[in-house]
Amino acid sequence: MAVTIKDVAAAAGVSPSTVSRTCKDSPSISRETKERVRRVMAQLGYQPNLETEPVEAFSKTIGIILPSSQRDVYENAFHLEIIRGIGQFCNQRQYVNTVITGQDDAEVLDTIQSMVANAQVDGFILLYSKKDCPVAAYLRREGLLHVIVGKAAQSANQTIYIDNDNVLAGEEAADYLYEMGHRRIAYFGVSNAMIFSAERKRGCQMSLLKHGITLREEDCVEIDALNDADESALRTLLTAPDHPTAVLVSDDILAVVLEQLCGKLGLRIPQDISIVSFNNSLFSRITSPQLTTVDVNPYQLGMEAASQTINHIENPNLLATKIIVPHRLILRESCCPPPEI
Repeated sequence: MAVTIKDVAAAAGVSPSTVSRTCKDSPSISRETKERVRRVMAQLGYQPNLETEPVEAFSKTIGIILPSSQRDVYENAFHLEIIRGIGQFCNQRQYVNTVITGQDDAEVLDTIQSMVANAQVDGFILLYSKKDCPVAAYLRREGLLHVIVGKAAQSANQTIYIDNDNVLAGEEAADYLYEMGHRRIAYFGVSNAMIFSAERKRGCQMSLLKHGITLREEDCVEIDALNDADESALRTLLTAPDHPTAVLVSDDILAVVLEQLCGKLGLRIPQDISIVSFNNSLFSRITSPQLTTVDVNPYQLGMEAASQTINHIENPNLLATKIIVPHRLILRESCCPPPEI
């Protein structure tokens, strides 16, 4: 029996659409994957018949993958700013972009697989990086061109990514609080599975260790989603007799949650609790008091992500690029020396 495209796909550990794109030397397939597929084709004696293969339209389309979420992701201005940067650059280069998301990873993955099977996209931008991510694992396994906004959790040397130096940003933010006189500094962030939050926490730890202080486990509250249990953990932290005098928060949305809880507990900001957060979003400017925050330049993150995606589409043999976008601390009204200073 003649060897089929499905036989090649199974032997190479890729999808039939990846084999088809390899036969046509599509720029959306990595060089390593093409070489693996071509070796299998040679071993099996597969001869593609391009006339009978589906015609792959030249679309110049980039898929923008948002984190899976039922609601929260759509409220985060950080993602909107990145998408604005991607859109601006794509418009300049006459590329189309399309947003991909869903209620969970499985739904996102189904959408991506359908787009790949129908040759509807030339490359992807993944707007997040987390440990054990099935979406990133699929993109790597299939050898599909993708750029991650954030540091790659796996295969970092072979992955194109655009990021901030989140460890340095966390360290500088904690240094600012230490220099102001704070010695009991807590950390409030999203789950450690999210690489950016884990690195900002690590930066905070490094800053304190520099000064002979250990970030205590009970001073770290890390959450997957906002719920009553998380408020309870925060309440326990803030009402302890020796509660922290400052909190480093992984993003502005969580900082607003912290401000609201402080209000309920009768704690004044910054007189009783100082807060430094991240992203410099609209939330940081409409709170009272306004938040001191680290601007991570999401618009530029988006521009760089689009630039690298298009660059690798048009030059498929480039090595995986890593770009670090600078950050800066924006000083506002949510910090002051601790009460005893």
